Amino acid sequence: MIKIINLKNFILLVAMAVLMGGSLSVAASQSEVQSIEQVINRYEVALNASDAQSVMELYGKQPVFMPQHSVAQVGRAAVKKAYESVFTTIDLNIKFTIYEIEIHGDKAWARTSSTGKTIILADDVKINEGNNELFIFKKDNSQWKIHRYLFSTTTPRQNT
Repeated sequence: MIKIINLKNFILLVAMAVLMGGSLSVAASQSEVQSIEQVINRYEVALNASDAQSVMELYGKQPVFMPQHSVAQVGRAAVKKAYESVFTTIDLNIKFTIYEIEIHGDKAWARTSSTGKTIILADDVKINEGNNELFIFKKDNSQWKIHRYLFSTTTPRQNT
């Protein structure tokens, strides 16, 4: 015996399937968002500790670091050298605020800002620090890694 499904029941079944699939997708996306948030939090800790090795653990295989007022640092060796140079010049004490994260397959981006204090080591001068940042992430062995990173100051230094 063949059962005939009327249009109303068919639409109800399709709607339930879409809703169930959608809710699973939202849960998976929330987990992915949390994973990216954890990378940003670990990056903050590594910066505040002036720990280039820990910073590099968060970057992927072919990173690009684009610091303000500098050429892009391309590749793991160049990025590590740039962070080592930064950490011999300044000491950071900053906090990131995450505004948005979007995930598209094995790539994602996050928009953040950071605020806090920076000590210029040569002069032992403490200044206010503030930046807008853009992170681009890429999955590497099923883990989110920083693929590209760019920042721009929101508190320009005053000429003295």
